Amino acid sequence: MYLASDPRSQLASAAAKAPTPVAFSPASYCLFYKTPPAEDDRNGRVWYGRAANFLVAHTIAKPGGSFVRENQIDEWGIINQDPGTRLVVETPAGRTEVPPYSIVFVPPGRSTVTAPDGGRFSRIFTTRSADLNSRCENADVYVAAAPNIPPFQPWPDPPDGFKVRVYSLDVPTQEGRFGRIYRCTTLMINYLDPRVGPRDTSKLSPHHHDDFDQGSLVLDGEFIHDIRWPWTPDMAIWREDEHERCGAPSLTVIPPPTIHTSRSVALGLNQMVDLFAPPRLDFSQKQGWVLNAADYPMPGEA
Repeated sequence: MYLASDPRSQLASAAAKAPTPVAFSPASYCLFYKTPPAEDDRNGRVWYGRAANFLVAHTIAKPGGSFVRENQIDEWGIINQDPGTRLVVETPAGRTEVPPYSIVFVPPGRSTVTAPDGGRFSRIFTTRSADLNSRCENADVYVAAAPNIPPFQPWPDPPDGFKVRVYSLDVPTQEGRFGRIYRCTTLMINYLDPRVGPRDTSKLSPHHHDDFDQGSLVLDGEFIHDIRWPWTPDMAIWREDEHERCGAPSLTVIPPPTIHTSRSVALGLNQMVDLFAPPRLDFSQKQGWVLNAADYPMPGEA
């Protein structure tokens, strides 16, 4: 149900009709600004929230705060959103300076992220990082496997091998392109164009996904997430519509196959980032949408 002016209106429809659901997952709202952090120590404060295949570690680091991953199972990402936050990523291959306003992908294995001056940033992992899953404030939602989502499969390895990759978010908007999209073997991060002020409610974009979660990470401002579950032959699984107002920072997990749209409501800056795991094929098939597509092949291209 996209407007013709929305770049997503040009996405190819799924070739096969998804099966009728026999169960639904609930939507999940992690309002980090209302809950105590899972970690609060000399390095800083960290809040965790998860979806079926990915999790967010929203971090407010103290000056010099360091965050270590030992034996990380797969590739992961960092959203360094603030213009004043510098980061340093260290791996066995060396040290990488990360400027403000960047997306970073970090290889498997050992790594350390340090914020010399402190600052806020978000780390994104898959839920294969089992030691982090229990720290998520909505972990109880995923005690059982999420329905309607197939088992996680990473995408092909980069041809030149794993390494720290840094991408600037200072990319101008372009007509026909949706947001600023980056992918790795495990994740897709879409740093959406910011909105100043409330969204025009006559120009919303209700849509659905058949078989993957969408994570909507609010970094600034406020959004209302409007979510509707489809009616199925079994009335016992029907759910009421939800219209949840979420400030910053927060993570909303929108399960398939709900119809959903999000609208900014704060008067000032409203900034949201959409998260997916594994990367979305439909976005990846659009020429020019994935800004680092040359670094990561799609399935079948490796």
